Amino acid sequence: MWVVNYDEDGYLTRGNAADPSLGDYDVLVKVEASGVNRADLLQKVGKYPLPMGASPILGLEVAGEVVDVGKEGTRWKVGDRVMGLLAGGGYAEYVSDHENLFMRIPDGLSYEQASAVPEAFLTAYQALFSLANIATNEHVMIHAGASGVGMAAIQLAKSQGATVYVTAGSQSKIDFCQQIGADFGVNYRDTPLFEGQVLKLSDSHGIDIVVDVVGGSYVPQNINLLRTDGRYVLLAFMGGHKSEINLAKILNKRIHLIGSTLRARSLPYKKQLIEQFSESFSSSLASGAIVPIMDSVYSFSQVNEAHDRMQQNLNMGKIVLSISQ
Repeated sequence: MWVVNYDEDGYLTRGNAADPSLGDYDVLVKVEASGVNRADLLQKVGKYPLPMGASPILGLEVAGEVVDVGKEGTRWKVGDRVMGLLAGGGYAEYVSDHENLFMRIPDGLSYEQASAVPEAFLTAYQALFSLANIATNEHVMIHAGASGVGMAAIQLAKSQGATVYVTAGSQSKIDFCQQIGADFGVNYRDTPLFEGQVLKLSDSHGIDIVVDVVGGSYVPQNINLLRTDGRYVLLAFMGGHKSEINLAKILNKRIHLIGSTLRARSLPYKKQLIEQFSESFSSSLASGAIVPIMDSVYSFSQVNEAHDRMQQNLNMGKIVLSISQ
């Protein structure tokens, strides 16, 4: 099969590899589209260690057609359209993984749209529902609101009646976030200290939940923003992995500080997360009440250009690779 390889400088080229093996409970999927994630950019330059047993091939989410089923598999049949959450292997002609890591693609979604669902929406769902236990009508701060996870988190938070605040790096990105449901946006380039602006926008209400992929200097500001019993979910640290914080504020406000990743989670954890998300939101995906918004679609031969777009933080929504381009 064809695969996308990377060299020591992170340059991507198309090559060949053996077809993936098929375990007893696996499905073999012919890949039609794959979502691009920042983890891909980090992995190709040696800054994202692979989870144990993960494929070294890039790609954490795919959409495609089932072409074979393991001898113990019962969930899928040949010809089913599925989208899957992977630990790796998505930038390839075929991918094989456990049947419980795949979801059925709603009839109204293209393969490209479907490939924008698993990593973004499951990460956002995990942060808001599994970890932060979002309640109706809470106030939620989402950093990098125009990113893939941000796009998903805005829509999922609004489904609970939340008031949603976002940070983004341009007015066009703030406009994008507001078009998909965000109530307020702060341009962090114009307002590096976003804390005061958010408190002004919220009439000093404060924030119940922060979903943060930035870390660094954002951490003390987020702690200041949070109300008593607020929940702070840290998913990444694009702004730096070190920060100085006042522990007294965490103690006095009873803040829940939660760090989480998804890629290295166990199969039972991912299975449960997928089932819970599907039960809660599969009908919303099918009806268009929530939408996987694509920034752009590239062919796999244009994968370097796709990565460059993400590296420059130009995307609003998901960047997708497709065999049909």
